[in-house]
Amino acid sequence: MPDFNETSSLLVSTANSLHARGWLLGTSGNLSAVVDRDPLRLAITPSGADKGELEVDQILLVDENCKIINEKEGKPSDESPLHVRVVKARNAGSVLHTHSVWSTVLSQRHFNNGGLFIEGYEMLKGLRGVTTHQHREWIPIIENSQDMPMLAETLNEVLSKYPDAHAVLLDRHGLYTWGQDLKEARRHVEILEFLFEAVGRCE
Repeated sequence: MPDFNETSSLLVSTANSLHARGWLLGTSGNLSAVVDRDPLRLAITPSGADKGELEVDQILLVDENCKIINEKEGKPSDESPLHVRVVKARNAGSVLHTHSVWSTVLSQRHFNNGGLFIEGYEMLKGLRGVTTHQHREWIPIIENSQDMPMLAETLNEVLSKYPDAHAVLLDRHGLYTWGQDLKEARRHVEILEFLFEAVGRCE
């Protein structure tokens, strides 16, 4: 597992890349990666940071209670508890939260259905464990809230209910996806964003 300094550099390069593709505009989104599991330590982007101008010394190290432990200035994202829940529920090594146009549009269109199915696309094979385009991926959509403890609990319930899901959408908010490591989580963002646009343009 990469150390904190290496992980911080990888988070910055990932944030810059996703920003350039229009998926982390302004100060939206947040990214994290596990540095240690016992006790849990996450490298995470700070609240209010422009992901296109993010620097390594801005990355925070937090514990499972989202408390900063590397004596840096800044504030963890209010959504940090969601990252912790995903890491624990999926044994993930990285969690990425993006705000693209297509994920936002589809989350609104399909919210009343509780989620959306995506199937038949070759690009589905870019998701971990998927080996055929005939795969049918269910992406749950949950109601957005500023009550983070409640939202974290709702997210945890959804992750338990749909153990095979690779992602969750927040209504009119954005995408949460994850991976065994940052590289896989970034691939999942790219695959899912392609699929969201393909589906959205066909509806």
